[in-house]
Amino acid sequence: MGAKDRKLLRRARSHTNVYESFSDIALLMLATFIFLLATILITSKLQQEEVIPRLKRELASLQQRLSASEAARQRLQRDLGDLAGMNVEAQMERVLAAAGLDQGQGKKDFELFVEGLRELPGETLHLVVDATGSMHGASTFLVPILRVIVQRSGKRLDAITWFADGQGETFRGSLGEMLDQLLNGAPFVGSNETIGDAFARAARDAPAPGAYLLIGDEPSDDRIYYDEIPAPVFTLPIGRDIPLTLWEYQKLADKTHGRMLHLVFR
Repeated sequence: MGAKDRKLLRRARSHTNVYESFSDIALLMLATFIFLLATILITSKLQQEEVIPRLKRELASLQQRLSASEAARQRLQRDLGDLAGMNVEAQMERVLAAAGLDQGQGKKDFELFVEGLRELPGETLHLVVDATGSMHGASTFLVPILRVIVQRSGKRLDAITWFADGQGETFRGSLGEMLDQLLNGAPFVGSNETIGDAFARAARDAPAPGAYLLIGDEPSDDRIYYDEIPAPVFTLPIGRDIPLTLWEYQKLADKTHGRMLHLVFR
């Protein structure tokens, strides 16, 4: 074999080695791709087996809560319809019975509270209502009670503002329209009592009333700028006697030249 033949043989072997190397790399890449694809499929399958049942449970829970909320909303709308045809005294008795305050000391306490409403100054009233989750239980009879509060106060209801978790909305219109909007628009979920934000919203979205009436059950989670509230605030803590809530509601009333009223549901 001559030198030329040996050179051609080496070149052929070199080309063969290059082709074999590229072939090996291609096979390795293909094996890697198959491995990754199999890993992704297995992981996806495991996630589906874990996530889908959990999502189904959560969906079922949400459907139950939605059904309960819808039932409560329909019940409240029926109550509003029934109350619309009653005089003030009949409405009072209906509301007291719904709240368990239709006899004994409970009724006496409520009557004392109603007497306090007559001290509200001016001609108009702006309700500021806690719509967080802690008020969900009270929401069953809250709207009828608000109706009686307005009627017994002798004031014209100018606006209603609800607040929860830094969110809120101010409603204006007739008494029935505002109560319907509160019933349909307030969430009664969440845990942040943003009272300061609520009064800023109320002052921005409605004219200054004769007085504000704050109705809630827990102290504020944000800062309240007392000097920027344009009217006296009368506060009505509902529920358990929480010392911090009573202290803050009393302070808010004192700082704005209002008064704290009392109505405790047991």
